[in-house]
Amino acid sequence: MKIEKRWIISFIMISVVCTIGAFWPTVTENSYVLSEFGTTDHIVPADVAWMLTSSCLVLIMTPGLSFFYGGMVGKKNVISTMLQSFICLGVVTLLWVTVAFSLAFGDPVGFGSGEHFYSFFGNPTTFAFMDYVGVLPHKQLANTIPFMLFALFQMKFAIICPAIITGSFAERVRFISYLVFISLFTIFIYAPLCHAVWYPTGVLGSYFGVKDFAGGTVVHMSSGFAALAGVIVLGKRKNSQHIPTNIPFVLLGTGMLWFGWFGFNAGSALAANGTAAMAFATTTTSSAAAMLTWIFFDRMNGRKVSALGACIGAVVGLVAITPAAGFVSVPESMFFGFVTALVSNTAVNCKYSKRFDDTLDVFACHGVGGIMGMILTAIFAHGENASLLHGGWSVFGHHMMALVLVSVFTFFGAYFLFKVTNFIIPLRVSEESEHIGLDLSQHDESLDPKAQPITEPHYG
Repeated sequence: MKIEKRWIISFIMISVVCTIGAFWPTVTENSYVLSEFGTTDHIVPADVAWMLTSSCLVLIMTPGLSFFYGGMVGKKNVISTMLQSFICLGVVTLLWVTVAFSLAFGDPVGFGSGEHFYSFFGNPTTFAFMDYVGVLPHKQLANTIPFMLFALFQMKFAIICPAIITGSFAERVRFISYLVFISLFTIFIYAPLCHAVWYPTGVLGSYFGVKDFAGGTVVHMSSGFAALAGVIVLGKRKNSQHIPTNIPFVLLGTGMLWFGWFGFNAGSALAANGTAAMAFATTTTSSAAAMLTWIFFDRMNGRKVSALGACIGAVVGLVAITPAAGFVSVPESMFFGFVTALVSNTAVNCKYSKRFDDTLDVFACHGVGGIMGMILTAIFAHGENASLLHGGWSVFGHHMMALVLVSVFTFFGAYFLFKVTNFIIPLRVSEESEHIGLDLSQHDESLDPKAQPITEPHYG
């Protein structure tokens, strides 16, 4: 059997990375540690317990997303769609350990000085292969938990972000090309955006004052606009009409996502405290309001109440409250879910959106949901100079400028990366492979036990 060079190169790359890991010198203590880190006396056991739990909760969201997406696609593409989410657990984890965590939270690289220093990304060598990342708490980033725990918690966010994108180009993307893209996306879009929003000197957080409690901008807007770019680059499927294969899968995935989202949002308090409790409450309230709004709005427009609609509505509510979870009250979170469900539902069903073959409406749900969450956060977030209601139009204006910048950066950045990926390895499978289905053509697996495996290599 002939093996294509791309797979040989992929194997060599993973071999080199893992071999380097075996001989990488462990660096934990020097003057850097003494200046940037506290001591074990500063660790709060309750915070550690909660953050360990939250990290597990966020991790389960990726398998949840795979069920959510897998149940929506056609029968010939269930396994491939689910695998595209699962594989992020492997690819992004190794990227995060080797370089992406440094790009997101390493020594800042930017312009200015003193209080007016603003950074765009971190030095990729700062925490390469987890140098200096150990049991001591970091004074600026996580001062009551081991820095390793903070790195792992953030890693789970990085994992699910590219997985969200997969729903947009489901049923037509080549698997190896997808692996190349998510690697490029994590390094060149997710990590710098994460730094710009969440690092103390990050330009979006420190200069524009962007409030993003748990990733509405970093995760959902970036994945939503990347999804839109992917749809444009790959084009429409040959047969864009399909019937969801397994609605119970969608229900199961929604339950796992809702469950895991408590770690996503409440865990972003980085402590077992009142803010975490408030984020926990606003998360579930927004999702409940959005779920009911979605199905009632469907009925008002002549569509039947559906399990699929209820699940999508619930997820949209979770997306909407993410940037504001720890910044708003429970009654306000109901409004977040209500308004965002109306806007996303309209986006999903409008005629214009049908021009783009966004298979699972990723942009209309995550992209639009992230935009609405950012706008509503800029209106309602509590705290001095935090929002329109608590700071005035200048604060709101800075948020809106940041929204435009993030939209432009993530869309055009992803568009460019899709083009680069397509130049390296064609993104789209052949027409024959698309007809056969990606489960068989890409993976030689099928939900149908009677389906005939492809005995000869088929890389289309």
